[in-house]
Amino acid sequence: MSYRIAVASSDGEQIDLHFGGASFFYIYEVDDGGNYSLLERRLVPQVEGAGGAPASCAPASCAQGGDGCAPSGAGCSGQGGGCGSGGPSARVEQLADVRAVVAAKIGFNVTKQLEKKAISSFDVECTVNEALEKIIKYFYSVDNHVSLARR
Repeated sequence: MSYRIAVASSDGEQIDLHFGGASFFYIYEVDDGGNYSLLERRLVPQVEGAGGAPASCAPASCAQGGDGCAPSGAGCSGQGGGCGSGGPSARVEQLADVRAVVAAKIGFNVTKQLEKKAISSFDVECTVNEALEKIIKYFYSVDNHVSLARR
């Protein structure tokens, strides 16, 4: 059974974007043998108004813990009305056909919306290849009821 994984990356090599800061996601397809390949680069809805996000909510501001990322969840992680997104619901809908979403940061509300659609979410900062290999191994273990405990 093949499945898809969405990755938030600026260059296709490093997972370095927050869920709400990504203007597109790399979509990888994983086949029955655990091999993966890039399927597409999918655009996602942007901030309402053609001007984009306010400067305080730019992804770089999020990565640096800038003041634009409100602790209430209305900030750059895409939790609220949202910096870098057309709202988290629209972004989640664009990714409804994937099994997992991988980003440098995924906010709590987005994680809950993904869970409602049975989509796993992973907050990581590493290479795309490293993340995909580990996630594929994890899903193999889950799908085949293999213990994840070290022997």
